[in-house]
Amino acid sequence: MSYAPIVLASRSPRRSQLLRQIGVPHEVLSVEFDELRQQDESPRDYVQRLAGDKAVHALRFGAVPGRRPLLTADTVVVLGEEIFGKPESEADCDRILAALSGRTHEVMTAVALHHEGSLRLELSVSRVAFRQIGASERRAYWRTGEPADKAGGYAIQGLGAVFVERLEGSYSGVMGLPLFETARLLRDAGVPAWQEQKIP
Repeated sequence: MSYAPIVLASRSPRRSQLLRQIGVPHEVLSVEFDELRQQDESPRDYVQRLAGDKAVHALRFGAVPGRRPLLTADTVVVLGEEIFGKPESEADCDRILAALSGRTHEVMTAVALHHEGSLRLELSVSRVAFRQIGASERRAYWRTGEPADKAGGYAIQGLGAVFVERLEGSYSGVMGLPLFETARLLRDAGVPAWQEQKIP
């Protein structure tokens, strides 16, 4: 039995990579979206609202092809009630990594799937403990170019892995797409993982 590919409304190459990892064919749709946080909105509410709103926005303005399932996601790095997005400059990245240094933060990734007129959400929350990161190392990391487009200013799957002392939760969720929750949403919509996969 063959399955039409899903649509991934995300500009993140990591999310596309993670879907390929579990054998889910998909088409990528790039959607511009305002990610401003509402007043008094908690990090959990914020990330879940964004994932859902991205799906609605993609359906309304993104010309989603066919009636295929539409997948969206959003990730935030949280320390206390403060949300750390993508650093805007070297100084901003230094500020973020200095705040996370030697402390445990949360990474929240919400996944939304729109299918046959309904929208379902899943939330993954992971705890990431950082070792101490000195000022010279923070500056050197910025110069690698890796943290510029990463929430929280680091990539757990890249060079930033050396900062991580301990992880409790979902590695793929910290990357930006929790595969357990994503596969569950897709399975319930009739889209299996491991499509056309062969073990070498």
